[in-house]
Amino acid sequence: MNPSSPPRKQQIPVIVLTGFLGSGKTTLLNHLLRNRAGNRIGVIVNDFGSIEIDAMTVSGQVGSTVSLGNGCLCCVVDASELDTFLETLTRPAVGLDVIVIEASGLAEPQELVRMLLASANPHIVYGGLVEVVDAAEFDATRSRHPEIDRHLAVADLVVLNKTDRVGSEEQARIRDVIAATGGEAAGGNAAAVICAAYGRIDPELLFDPALRPDAEEKARQLTFEDLLRAERAEEEAGAGHEHHLHAAYESVSFTSNVPMNPRRLMEFLDSGPQGLYRIKGFVDFGAGDRGNKYVLHAVGRFLRFGPRPWARDEPRLTQLVLIGSGIDPEQLHKELADCRETTAPAPHTTQDAAHERSMWGVLRYVQQPDDDA
Repeated sequence: MNPSSPPRKQQIPVIVLTGFLGSGKTTLLNHLLRNRAGNRIGVIVNDFGSIEIDAMTVSGQVGSTVSLGNGCLCCVVDASELDTFLETLTRPAVGLDVIVIEASGLAEPQELVRMLLASANPHIVYGGLVEVVDAAEFDATRSRHPEIDRHLAVADLVVLNKTDRVGSEEQARIRDVIAATGGEAAGGNAAAVICAAYGRIDPELLFDPALRPDAEEKARQLTFEDLLRAERAEEEAGAGHEHHLHAAYESVSFTSNVPMNPRRLMEFLDSGPQGLYRIKGFVDFGAGDRGNKYVLHAVGRFLRFGPRPWARDEPRLTQLVLIGSGIDPEQLHKELADCRETTAPAPHTTQDAAHERSMWGVLRYVQQPDDDA
């Protein structure tokens, strides 16, 4: 890709939410819609009679779009209509921040992922496959639906739901089974696993407004949702940190004013650190790309880079946020620090040639200009 090509507009992440009947998938979706942290959400499902917002039950027929009354939209579709509705939901006038596809009845989750990755829609980016699992019925579900192993193999995040109904030893056993099943099928890179009850996960795991570029942050008036979240935080304050939603995962922030070595960074990303779910930020590769920073977007095994011009007088920094469950923050920080350049710049012509060769691994994950047409 030509590093001087104009930057693309921000793409909307599309998250695939799946899980077998009774796992708590719809409960989780309702939780996200009620705790959306100011995000405008597009929801695509094929049976949304049970999605409730503010005690309102949404109902509709195939091919309809319903406003949920809080800035969010809900579309009911079948798999053949997916591209059509993605085109509708990604129009700038709609102004969505994230799209969630509730996969039940649409298609096999891995087929939906393939459809999204192959989509010609330039306004979307794959946001991950989230598999909801019933901890209390895990063995019975695997017996009835052995295909769940395939789902776990391609999942980027597994929500082990209903953990209030099983003990800690059983939770640990199920996590081990999930790790082994997903890891073996995915070449050793198992999905991150977080535990939940009643589908209550921290929305920032999926929406993560903290990872938006600064240019997208806007001052806004407090909403009713903000007040509810503050009230819940106060209620939880005396209950111990382990009861907070964000206690289920960790985040690591990494900043470097030394350029990153492309080969070493790719080795780190290809290694798939255990429990790591998302990475987003900007990378400075220095050398011949001093005119560009590279936007890094990674979820599970999906990875994409995008060159963006540095703003005038913008500090040349690498700034990354990593999110996962069961990760080792200190180790991740050390491994990223080891990815920094350690050699002095070579003569200009030699430097350019060496940098171009070392960037080959990165450029494999850069979306080409023709893909945006």
